[in-house]
Order: sequence, then structure tokens, then C-alpha cells
Amino acid sequence: MSLDIEQVLVPVDATDQAEQAVRYGLAIADEYDAAVHVLHVIDEPVKRGIETGDVDAEAVADEQVSFADDAEEFADDVSVTHSTVVGFSRSRLRQHPGSAILDVAEELPADFVVVPRERGTEPDETLGKSAQYVVEYASQPVLSV
Repeated sequence: MSLDIEQVLVPVDATDQAEQAVRYGLAIADEYDAAVHVLHVIDEPVKRGIETGDVDAEAVADEQVSFADDAEEFADDVSVTHSTVVGFSRSRLRQHPGSAILDVAEELPADFVVVPRERGTEPDETLGKSAQYVVEYASQPVLSV
């Protein structure tokens, strides 16, 4: 079975597992001469904090750009792009990190998804807790690391 991979989606959050997932995504993209799209998944409290001014939007953006810059350093000849999505929504009850990731995967379109899975119980590991959902419902091949 031969895979035709042009775009690898790597959703990330504020965990070490996300960094590892990016490395795996870059390796897959390098093997298939594909590009990587790093998707920053933020949770609803961060979004609300930005809206109310309790969370510094520029600090969040700087952290995301820094993460993307680090990914580009490891990328060699792999093209890296990035964007942000909110994982949970009070207005869309069916939206959670897993569904948000799959929506972006379809919109890109992504041919492969590398998602970090849960390792601990930290509150910022929302993305890792959604890995099983992505594995079960993605139409693309998924690597959970």
C-alpha cells in the first residue's frame, strides 16, 4: 500500500508531547516530500481570557510563533505553516478539540495527522485527551504519539 501524502497536520498545545508530535510529523513529511501544518489548539478559558483582557493575546501569539519557529529549525527542507483553532466552544456544543482538528484536516486538506496523546493529568493537556477521538474519526491516516 502506497500513501500519497502532500500535507501533514500536527495539532499542538502547551505540552512536551506536542513537540515530539511535530518531530514525527516533520519526519513523515520529509519521507513523502510533503509539507507540515502546525495547528495550535487553544482551549476556551484562554480564548475567554484574551477576550476579557485577562490573558495577553500577544504573549499567546508570541508563544505560538516561537513554537512554529522551532519547528522550522528542525524542518530542513520541509515547508512549515501554522494556524490556530479554539478547541472548545460555548456556542457550538459539539465542538471540542477532536472535532476542531478534524474540521481543519478537511479544510486544508491534510493527508496525514500526527496527534500527541495524553501522558498526564495537567489541565493544559486538552489536546492529548482528544487523540482517541481523532484516531477513531479521522478520514486520514493518524499517528498518535
